[in-house]
Amino acid sequence: MSCGKPHEIDCAEILRRVYEYLDNEMETADCEKWRQHLDECGPCLEKYGLEQVVKALVHRSCGCDPVPQRLRQKVLLRIAQVRAEISQRTLVE
Repeated sequence: MSCGKPHEIDCAEILRRVYEYLDNEMETADCEKWRQHLDECGPCLEKYGLEQVVKALVHRSCGCDPVPQRLRQKVLLRIAQVRAEISQRTLVE
């Protein structure tokens, strides 16, 4: 996924670390680079918005209890697997 313009950070890197950004687990200097990329790249901004919605839905469905780390890791692994499958399909088409 890319808007076709060159960026300091590759779109794949942005999407790979989107939850780190969403969860405020990223270094401040990196956050600024992510914000700049999202301001410049419509496709990444769209995916970021989708991930925000998913996170809000999960939070609303699960209540306010903290998510166990093991469950979080399983969910992130599955998301990565689905993204890889989608990327493979896109390359084949």
